Amino acid sequence: MYQILENIIPKLKREGYAVEDPWDVVDIFEQKIAKYSGSKYAVSCDNCTNAMFMCLKYLEATGEITIPKKTYLSVPGVIIHSGCQVKFEDIEWSGVYRLRPYPVVDGATRFTKGMYEKGTYHCLSFHIRKILGIAKGGMILTDDKDAYEWFRLARYEGRNNREPHDSIEDIEILGWNFYMPPEQAALGIELFSKLDESNEDCGGSWKYKDISNYSAWNKTDG
Repeated sequence: MYQILENIIPKLKREGYAVEDPWDVVDIFEQKIAKYSGSKYAVSCDNCTNAMFMCLKYLEATGEITIPKKTYLSVPGVIIHSGCQVKFEDIEWSGVYRLRPYPVVDGATRFTKGMYEKGTYHCLSFHIRKILGIAKGGMILTDDKDAYEWFRLARYEGRNNREPHDSIEDIEILGWNFYMPPEQAALGIELFSKLDESNEDCGGSWKYKDISNYSAWNKTDG
């Protein structure tokens, strides 16, 4: 895995990027995806589920969130873990849908040029079965600079990932261990360079089964 990082750095330098630290590779991956998607900012993390979780926590989401009956198993789970309640509806969708009423987009099964939905927190998946399959990874697309800065801290235990742990005197937010390591970003850049600009959705209500009656969602005792 580290070999891909060693291979990608010279290529990035030839493209004109300044790479002085492995974390620069993560930043470059984010920049490339933001430009491709049409968003101002992109923040990488370890998977799409945790991307949605951070979005809900940033928005201080409460109450009921509506999602399709036919979706991936982790989505209702992350809604409950964020402190909200799940409402399932029979919604036809392909590639993306919103966690209504919030501007959070589950875009795990869409990856195509210009895919960003303006004014949203649009979450991507880089799971091995997805269009840009780097094994595991996620990203949040946004035009919100404050959110962008918050997500960058939140994904890395509330701290700046470039600052050594023992040099930190204080942190202002509680964060999580949700970051994408540089070697995963390097693989993402390599695969992205070989990907078509336009790609068909790889999932939707036509692919997933109805999970609305699963017992875990209906428990009231936590």
